[in-house]
Amino acid sequence: MSKNIEDKKKLTSNWFQDLQNQMISSFESLDTKRFEKKTWNRPGGGGGTMAIMKGEVFEKVGVNISVVHGKFSEEFRKKIPGTENSANFWAAGISIVAHMKNPKIAAAHFNTRFIVTEKSWFGGGCDLTPALPENEETKSFHSGLENLCKKNSYDYPKWKKECDEYFYLKHRKEPRGVGGIFFDYLNEDNFENEFNFIKNLGVYFKNFVHDNAERKKDLPYTEEDMKKLMHKRSRYVEFNLLYDRGTLFGLKTDGNVEAILMSMPPKVEWN
Repeated sequence: MSKNIEDKKKLTSNWFQDLQNQMISSFESLDTKRFEKKTWNRPGGGGGTMAIMKGEVFEKVGVNISVVHGKFSEEFRKKIPGTENSANFWAAGISIVAHMKNPKIAAAHFNTRFIVTEKSWFGGGCDLTPALPENEETKSFHSGLENLCKKNSYDYPKWKKECDEYFYLKHRKEPRGVGGIFFDYLNEDNFENEFNFIKNLGVYFKNFVHDNAERKKDLPYTEEDMKKLMHKRSRYVEFNLLYDRGTLFGLKTDGNVEAILMSMPPKVEWN
């Protein structure tokens, strides 16, 4: 790897660590509980830190980071760019999933990552999965993402469409939630702009989840609302186990199973 790539690795991995700390501080400021951290090592190289809180506002929220390296399996290697001559890879990223106690607050998901083979790129996105959709919540989330994409000269309509198509349960013929943005293989030979966008997206998500939860955490809800939450959580599980690329990537690269399955809801009733 060139020194330039090594610099990029250091910048991105440091940012994901910084963002984890920011997320933890922001979410703890709304709750009575605190995050518990657990570090893990990957047998093939690298590792990460899981941070999970089970609280009164955030029924279950995980903020996980990882920096891993090694070789792709021959089977998985064929699906990854830049592996024609070598199976070596390096990847750093952060993943956040927040399942809220109040069913009127949407579950929120975010991840960004930087992957290096003989090529390098950013990927990630964020989305909302409400049990009880609210126009103000959905509109605010999307308008913020649209403004952020425009500011950084990225194609919001394209990424929104990719998110809608990605977070779709084909066997149910229904979307998982109200979408967001989703992108992969972001490498336009302008690392500074790309990295600034990745950082801005992380800060935007942190602030949105905090402010949205603060606005709605004390709203009253009914037993019927809770039934709708359990129903939506069952769909969340189905998507993660059947379609989620991050889950597949983690399992195919010998990641930590507990961290990979962190995104699962705390309580699910199948119906």
